[in-house]
Amino acid sequence: MLTEKNILKLLQNQGFSFKIYNHEALYTVNDSSEKRGKIKGAHSKNLFLKNKKNNFFLISCLENRQVDLKKMTKCLNLGNISFAKEDPLFKWLGVQPGSVTPFGLLNDINNKVEFYLDSGFLTHETINFHPLVNTSTINLLVNDFINFLIENNKKVNIFSFDTYSLIR
Repeated sequence: MLTEKNILKLLQNQGFSFKIYNHEALYTVNDSSEKRGKIKGAHSKNLFLKNKKNNFFLISCLENRQVDLKKMTKCLNLGNISFAKEDPLFKWLGVQPGSVTPFGLLNDINNKVEFYLDSGFLTHETINFHPLVNTSTINLLVNDFINFLIENNKKVNIFSFDTYSLIR
């Protein structure tokens, strides 16, 4: 399993510019907005979900986004979904509850988890995610974040929560 240091080193080695912010543990969106300080850029909430066929999904959306899971699952034909438990979260993403992040996808060597990124992020210059632990935050350009995942063999599905449709 990758660690925070591995993620930072990968970003650095692949030539991506980023800032790292250390802070107290942030477990919820409310914690983040109250305690993160003045970290610029778009902030997220991350939902790790599964369906009855044991397919797993990671949804990263803007922190204040209202998500209609029934509407989303119907649009994407995901089946009946629910929040995944702690064991698959660690197995596939290598993180604990409160530290869910798309950087965890790099631990999913079999690409078992489907990733959906809120198209709302595309209207921002920078984006923020935890680097596998909730005591720090990585800030980088939105396009660099997407390119970083793609360069590391991760598929990024862009989903509009305004129209409830897949963009790409």
